[in-house]
Amino acid sequence: MRRLAGYGAALSMSLYLAVKVVWITAGLFGHAPDGYGTADWVLLNVVTVVMAATGIALGLALAQPWGRRLAAGPVIFFSWVGAGFLVPILPYVLISSLLGGDQGDSSGSAAQGEEVFIAIGFAGMAVGLAVALPIYLRERWPRPFLGRIGDGPAHSSALVTVAMAVAAGLGLLWWSWALGGTLGLDPAHRAQMELNARLLSGSSGLWALLGAWSVWTLTRGRPARLRRWVPMTLAFGASGSLFAWSGWKLPMVILRPGGFVAGEYTAVAIVEHALGIGVGLALLAAVLRAARSGGYIDARLGHHEA
Repeated sequence: MRRLAGYGAALSMSLYLAVKVVWITAGLFGHAPDGYGTADWVLLNVVTVVMAATGIALGLALAQPWGRRLAAGPVIFFSWVGAGFLVPILPYVLISSLLGGDQGDSSGSAAQGEEVFIAIGFAGMAVGLAVALPIYLRERWPRPFLGRIGDGPAHSSALVTVAMAVAAGLGLLWWSWALGGTLGLDPAHRAQMELNARLLSGSSGLWALLGAWSVWTLTRGRPARLRRWVPMTLAFGASGSLFAWSGWKLPMVILRPGGFVAGEYTAVAIVEHALGIGVGLALLAAVLRAARSGGYIDARLGHHEA
């Protein structure tokens, strides 16, 4: 299953990569979409090409034997970011398609075939990571996922407590927007919060709340009989979602490529995403500390102990 899912993820992301290469080539020949200059369009797609190539390499690393011999730090970081980007949006994609939220795409720049390739690329990579990554982590570092919450020591700190509180606050704010709230939204740009935007906001809010809960469980050791793999997996994915999506949106808010406008006030968006990046990193640190406690992973993240 790990090999099949890893190869599927790499193949799916190859379709997305091919579309991006075509778009870059078209942009260099002066065929950038309306609202984008050639430089903005090419730069934006070069960034996504690098991300896609990294995703392909990650899929292959999860599938092939040499992937288990790679340095643990880069593998954990790139899988954390990749899973944080893609796996949390799977429920959104399903609900959006059922509600018709994907209709009325405003880009108008991609042909139907390109849209299909992009959709397959995202969905295939997300499903591949959702299946292959937990198996890979469980095979390489089994002990953090074994037993129950109450079996090992629990550690917390003031920083982790603040991070959990901020994650919960962000989650509630995003849920309020999903449900039609207007706190922090710019009246001039509230139209940006249409169905897709509200569904995405609800998805982000859900994962932020899951991140706060799962790290609270790991650091407090309660409920003691809960299987350890549940909060470990959720905390890894939720912290990655906070970091990855805020790390993507913050430059968008500041640089505004193609006339991008957020629904929030600019100051609110900057603070919101800066906090998301910091909280994501803090929660990941708590997850790694919980994994190391009791000798689960050595201090270099290099090997698991038998």
